[in-house]
Formats: sequence, structure tokens, C-alpha cells
Amino acid sequence: MFAYSLRMAVHSLKRNRALTALMVLALALGIGACMTTLTVFRILSGDPLPGRSQNLYYVQLDAGSLDGYAPGREPQTMLTRYDAQALLREARADRQALMTAGRVSIQPERSGLHSFLSNARYASADFFPMFDAPLRYGRAWSAGEDAQRARVAVISAQLNDKLFGGADSVGRGLILDGHSFRIVGVLAPWRPVPKFYDLSGDQFGEPEQVLLPFSTSRDLSLALNGNSVCWGDTGGDPEGRAALNAPCVYLQYWAQLDTPERAQAYQRYLDDYSAQQHAAGRFPRPGNVRLRDVNEWLQFNQVVPSDVRLQAWLALGFLLACLVNTVGLLLAKFLRRGGEIGLRRALGASRRQIFLHCLAEVGVIGLAGGALGLLLTLLGLWLVRQQPERYAQLAELDVGMLAATFALALIASLLAGVLPAWRAMQVAPAIQLKTQ
Repeated sequence: MFAYSLRMAVHSLKRNRALTALMVLALALGIGACMTTLTVFRILSGDPLPGRSQNLYYVQLDAGSLDGYAPGREPQTMLTRYDAQALLREARADRQALMTAGRVSIQPERSGLHSFLSNARYASADFFPMFDAPLRYGRAWSAGEDAQRARVAVISAQLNDKLFGGADSVGRGLILDGHSFRIVGVLAPWRPVPKFYDLSGDQFGEPEQVLLPFSTSRDLSLALNGNSVCWGDTGGDPEGRAALNAPCVYLQYWAQLDTPERAQAYQRYLDDYSAQQHAAGRFPRPGNVRLRDVNEWLQFNQVVPSDVRLQAWLALGFLLACLVNTVGLLLAKFLRRGGEIGLRRALGASRRQIFLHCLAEVGVIGLAGGALGLLLTLLGLWLVRQQPERYAQLAELDVGMLAATFALALIASLLAGVLPAWRAMQVAPAIQLKTQ
């Protein structure tokens, strides 16, 4: 029955090629525009850490001065070094990590390579297991090495390829800002999108090439490269804004809390900590604490650009307009075949069979529109990648969106065909035969 319906559908479509091509083109244009914008939207709004993001929380405390203070306002988005190290030392979460961005010069041992600057991340030891950063060779540094300010480093796969030709470089030396480090691990290719663990900089940029213990970075006074906010004088300390007691926030702090009960307990712990600091005079402002998981943090920071959301809605509207046009064309096509349908009804075809034959014809149009829409989607994504925005380079069609293209085309075409097919099956055979 299904094969017969398909043969009938293909035969019917071939009889009016121009109208068929018009319907396929209308559907393809809608699918292409819609899938292009939805692919970009999906990349930007996806969960960067599926299965773990609900257990990772970003910590905010309000350590600022009373200048410009307004009750109820959002606390500062980063922590002071004093507070971050205090929370890290007390270790009330299942795991915890402080971090900030840096910049180091690398002096390669490989002949033919000159010194160059590279982005770095200074972090505590739990950074790797918390964010599921994959290691190709070696290991991450331990909490003991962190405490001992060991001169160890983990490098990216890209940097390992550049310096060591992709070979296992664990145990090799690395000169950073004139200081000798020992490589203990090499990351596998890893690029969380967006770069959720630090949204203060390039949200869609690549992860840093060099990762070092935060304690070591401060021991060597390595350069910082991230955003910071200060509300007091930092000139009295040689470390400036990075000093332990500097009135500046520049550190991101994450806590892993494996159950909702642990999250509630940690919230109470932060409230108590903030109240204690306020009572001690360190926090001039009253307690103001936030604890958001990864997706809440991304949503709060509005990581998905507003123009991308608008484009997605416009594309859905365009698809709807294309479907309305397709409905009109299908109505005209099916009702023009009233005589043929009346004859089939007179020969014994049921209304249900007429309805299914019409839907089969619409389904073939949907698949053809999906195939052409896929080509238009690939063209659209190529045009997106020509844009200067950083996220534009991430616009690639994966297997899931490829399947979604055909699913959307098929579902949209069938929805568009329901009304015309229903009208076609209502054709009265006696009236149609009398008019012939």
C-alpha cells in the first residue's frame, strides 16, 4: 500500500513539474533559512558540559565599597584573591577551583621557532576534573603541587603539536617568562562552547594554550590578562591588583556540588561567610551572595547574542510564510484534480486512501524540499562563517542538525498538506463525474 502510494505520488508530481518545482523551492527556502539560524542558535545556546553542568556553580560575593551601592543590585561577578583563597582553603564543596587568565612568553627549544606570547590560565588543581578537561598524555597537577607552588604545566594539544610535533612531551622542559617549568600533562583537543568557565573575556574563543597552578603564577608574579575591578588604592603592594589583600576582584570561582542538598548547604555557608566578612568590616555592603549553575550563569550573562535570537525568530516566521504558500499551491493542485479523484472514488477508493495518497505526495515534496534546503543551509552557514564575529567560525552542521533538516522538512510539508488532503478526500464522486 505504501509503495503504491509513493508510485502514485511520484507519477502525479511528474505530471506538473513546474508546480512541483515551485512547491519544493518554497519549502527549501524556508528550511534553509530556518536551519541556518537554528544551527547557529544551537551552537551558541548549547550546554557546554552535558551531564555535569547542573552540579557546577559559579560563586559571587559582594566585597565592593559603598560608593555607588544600591540595595538589591547584582554582586560583583568575580572574587578578590583573599576571598577566593579562603573559600578554596576551607574546601566546603565537593570540588572547588579558582582561576584567572594570564599571558606568558614561551621560549621554544625547537630550532627554527622564536619566542612568542601565549594565553595562559592560572588555576587550582580541581580545574581538570571539574570541567572534564581531557588529557591526551600525562596528568594534571595535584593539590600538593599546587600548595608547593610547583613549576609544572599542562599544555594544549595545539601547543604540543607546535613545540614537540605532537609527541608525548610529558617530562619535557618549558621556559615561560624566563622560568623553567616541567610539563606534566598534555590536553586532548578541547574547546567548550561557550568558554563558560570564564565569561569575562572572549566567550567563544579557544581555551588557553598553557595552564599553570595559580599559586605558582603568583609566586613568579606572572602577568594577568583578564578583566579586573578595583575600588581602592593598589599602589602600595608590588603585586598591585593581584595582591592578596588588594581591593580588586579578578578571580573566577567555581564549586562542584553533587546534590541539591549540598548546593543548599553551600549557599548557607556562603551567606554565613559573607555575614562574617561584613561584621569584620571587610565587606562594607550587606550580605549579597549568588550561586548559579552553569546554564543559569550562561543565561544570566546572555551569552546568546540578541541578534541571533532575533534572526532565529525571523527565520521561523519566514518558514511559516513559505508553508502558507505551499498550502495554497497544494490546495490548487489537489482541487484541480477533482475529476481524477472523483473517478477513483467511484472505482472504490475510500476517503482514507485518497487522504493517504495526497499525504504521500506531500511527503515526497517534503523530502525533495529537505534535500534542497540542506544545500541552502550549507550555503547559509558558509556565509555565516565569512562574518567577523568570533562565534561565526563555529557555524558547522553536525549529524544531529542534518537529520533535523530532513525531519523538519517532512513534518512541515505534512502539516502543510493536511488541509489540502482533507479537502481532496471530500470530493463527491457523483458531482465530479457529472461535470466531466
